Amino acid sequence: MTTTARATARRHRDARSTRKGVRTREAILRHALALATRIGLEGLTIGRLAEDLRISKSGLFAHFGSKEALQIQTLRLAGTCMVDEVVRPALAAPRGEPRLRALFDRWLAWEQAPDRPGGCPFVAASFELDDRPGPVRDFVVQNLRDWLDTVAGAARIAVQEGHFRANLDCEQFAHDWNAIGLGFVHASRLMHDPKARARAETAFEALVRAARR
Repeated sequence: MTTTARATARRHRDARSTRKGVRTREAILRHALALATRIGLEGLTIGRLAEDLRISKSGLFAHFGSKEALQIQTLRLAGTCMVDEVVRPALAAPRGEPRLRALFDRWLAWEQAPDRPGGCPFVAASFELDDRPGPVRDFVVQNLRDWLDTVAGAARIAVQEGHFRANLDCEQFAHDWNAIGLGFVHASRLMHDPKARARAETAFEALVRAARR
C-alpha cells in the first residue's frame, strides 16, 4: 500500500470513529435528558448517569469533563428538541394569531410528552436553580429569555397582520403567556387538577381576546 493510500485509509477510519463518537454522545445525552426529567437536573451527575447506563465514570468523564458540562449539554439537547417539536412546526402555521395558537398548543404537548415524565426540562430546571448562581442557571435563564422573545416576536407579527391591536405591549403579552404556562405546570403536576389544561386554555383565550381589543 502506498503512502497516499495509507493516509486515505487512515482518514476514513478517523471519520468513521468521529461519526461513531458523535452518535454515542448523542445517545448518552438523550438518556441523560430522560433521566433528568425523572430525578431532576441537580440529580444528573456523571456518577448517576454511569450507574444508569452501566458504563464507566471515566468513559463519561472523557465525553463531558464535569457535572456542569453534562448538565449544560443535556439542556442544549433539550433546547434543540423544543425547537424541533414546538417552534418549527408552529412556524408552518399562518402568520399572526394562528401561529401564536400553534405555539401554545405545541408547548402544552411538549410539557405533557410521555417521554419527558418531568415535563419541560427548562421549567423544571428553573424551579431547581432559581437561587443557585452558576453557568447552568445562566444557560437556563438565556433559554427562557429566548423563548419569551419568540413569543413576543410572534405577538408583534400578529400586530403587523392586524390580528392584535396596534398598542399591544408584546413583552407583557409574553410575560402573561409564561404565567399561564407556569400555572398549568403547577396545577397539572403538583395539584393534579383534572381541569388544568382546560383552565390554561381558558386563560389563553382571555389573553388573546384582550390583545385584540
